[in-house]
Amino acid sequence: MKFTVIIPARYASTRLPGKALLDICGKPMIQHVYERAVESGAEAVYIATDDERIQAVAEEFGAQVIITAATHKSGTDRLAEAVKNLSLDEDEIVVNLQGDEPLMPASLIEQVSRDLHQHTDASMATLCTPIISAEDVANPNVVKVVFSKAGYALYFSRAPIAWEREHFRVSSFRPSGHHMHYRHIGLYAYRAGFLGRFINWPVCDMEEMESLEQLRVLWNDERIHISEALAIPPPGVDTQEELERVRRLISQ
Repeated sequence: MKFTVIIPARYASTRLPGKALLDICGKPMIQHVYERAVESGAEAVYIATDDERIQAVAEEFGAQVIITAATHKSGTDRLAEAVKNLSLDEDEIVVNLQGDEPLMPASLIEQVSRDLHQHTDASMATLCTPIISAEDVANPNVVKVVFSKAGYALYFSRAPIAWEREHFRVSSFRPSGHHMHYRHIGLYAYRAGFLGRFINWPVCDMEEMESLEQLRVLWNDERIHISEALAIPPPGVDTQEELERVRRLISQ
């Protein structure tokens, strides 16, 4: 099984500017992410960026860099341009590893690519983990997913889904313990040809309402396969507090 990892990385970040280059135990964050991708066994790993500072640092530690437009609204758009520039075959598998995931287990990068390889009728694959915290079920920043018995996504939401009708009515969204809720992990594998279609679709209503672009895939009747992650990924880095936590974990 062959797959390529592309790491979209931009310098601008609303909550943590320049985070791709912030130091974590002697290395910039983007280097930690790159090393996790290399450990996954990918045939090739690229960093896709529009920023010369990220390009210079990445090339210094030996990464291959693809320069993309500065106008992209999402990492998926940047990924699609990189795939086009690489002239990848339509059926080649591409993993989108976000540039703020320095602790993403390499095993999960391999797992999501293998999952897509094994499900030829899916355009995308992604992962989930069980939710064990009542606070996470109610937290809109924790994206939930429900899927079919064959493992294909039915819906993603920031709301508590599936809705325990009789229980949630009286329990402030605390799970009863009789049913499982799943958290979506933002690690994706795509077929290269699918990305060209995706970026040409208009944003759909439910994507706009939930602010979840994977809903555009379901709206357009393409399939996303979901597997339960074989490891629990540590958190990514969006805030200074999360950066300090990652620094402590790596230093240990």
